[in-house]
Amino acid sequence: MKRARAVADAVLYEGYVLYPYRASAQKNRVRWQFGVLAPRAWSGRGGCEHWWMQTECIAEAGEQAGIAGTVRFLQVQVRTIERAGDAGGSVFSPVPMLEVDDQLWTAWEEGVEREIHWEIPLLNSASQSHQMLVPFVFPAAREIEAIHARDGRLAGRVVRERAAVDGVIRVTTEPARGAEGLLLVRVQIENRSSCDAAADERADALPAFLVGTHTILELVGGSFVSLLDPPEWARDAAAACDNVRTWPVLVGDAGERGVILSSPIILQDYPEIAPESPGDLCDATEIDEILTLRTMALTDDEKREARATDTRAARIIDRADTMPPEILERLHGAIRSLRPVDAGHERASTFAEPAAAWWDPGADASVSPETDRIDVGGVALARGSRVRLRPGIRRTDVQDLFLHGRTARVEGVFLDVDERRYLAVTLEDDPAADLQQVHGRYLYFAPDEVEPLEERR
Repeated sequence: MKRARAVADAVLYEGYVLYPYRASAQKNRVRWQFGVLAPRAWSGRGGCEHWWMQTECIAEAGEQAGIAGTVRFLQVQVRTIERAGDAGGSVFSPVPMLEVDDQLWTAWEEGVEREIHWEIPLLNSASQSHQMLVPFVFPAAREIEAIHARDGRLAGRVVRERAAVDGVIRVTTEPARGAEGLLLVRVQIENRSSCDAAADERADALPAFLVGTHTILELVGGSFVSLLDPPEWARDAAAACDNVRTWPVLVGDAGERGVILSSPIILQDYPEIAPESPGDLCDATEIDEILTLRTMALTDDEKREARATDTRAARIIDRADTMPPEILERLHGAIRSLRPVDAGHERASTFAEPAAAWWDPGADASVSPETDRIDVGGVALARGSRVRLRPGIRRTDVQDLFLHGRTARVEGVFLDVDERRYLAVTLEDDPAADLQQVHGRYLYFAPDEVEPLEERR
């Protein structure tokens, strides 16, 4: 569960505040993108977000098994900054930012963590059905924090407001379809909060949203079945699962099957937080080194605003500013094998030539870019073949479109780590083609993006 929560926290705060971690930054103006459940009333009027999600997974459960679940989300809390007027603190006006004695205060939308727990005994679960309704309510609240200057003068106030949110979790267990002895576990989450905002006013409806919504399931006395790689005998039951706006995966050590995280973000079984990462950056790609270096490069004023934006942003800034060199060096990269190393490539002796890297064509004798051929429209293309470029519009960028119709020479047939073949080419009318050939700097196109200029043989 500890490992599940670590990954779940990364899901919960995905995109919460992004580099450069300031409220005024454009990318932090439109937030709350993942795991969003809007009020049913607002969605029914044409709102752009859905009001429910569903998780279905398969379990092998004994007669004394039990299941526990936790639904987690963020409740939006609007933080308003108000400047005090001249009427003895009885009149306040909202401002985006307020500076008092060198301390900065900014308006922002905070996230308040919410959790709902439930348990259900499965007993003779393979042949019995169970249903449970778990309603939840988090009431509206308003909190006021006064801002005083050093001389005691009331300079303003921070107003935090939360709208009431309520909903229901429907938990169902029943015999799974397609395999005897398996159990289907279904968890539906609905947002039933009231909302008066117009359908096209997402910002006004935000306080009634559930954000980053996800589910953690723990099975005692049984084991879940992987939906991504189910065993043959459970394949039909796994394929019949209907997951709506969520993605259930196994978590824990590889091979363990007691806990499932159902995430609004697509994950693989047994997701991990990179051990090199010293802390969350609210960006699950977690390109720690470049984000840390960019954060270090922020100006003092930018860092000051970031610290005033959110406590999580403040921790990110402080961590970057105080990071020891050995921790920063650890972020530079880690080698994780993409495939097993062929024993034949190991060094024969201390003085032998080093084995080729996995990305070097020399590491795999079955791949030879300079001699390999690939059939395109009945024509075998290889090094030296002439082609006309026809870049595909749906999967290319504008630079490739400029090359449409140009003729090129094939320099090699390459294979990527996903076993897809590409043609490396140089333009025939490019005066720098010879330099590109010397340095191996080619243009790459899929086989269906070229037209052979040679006749079939």
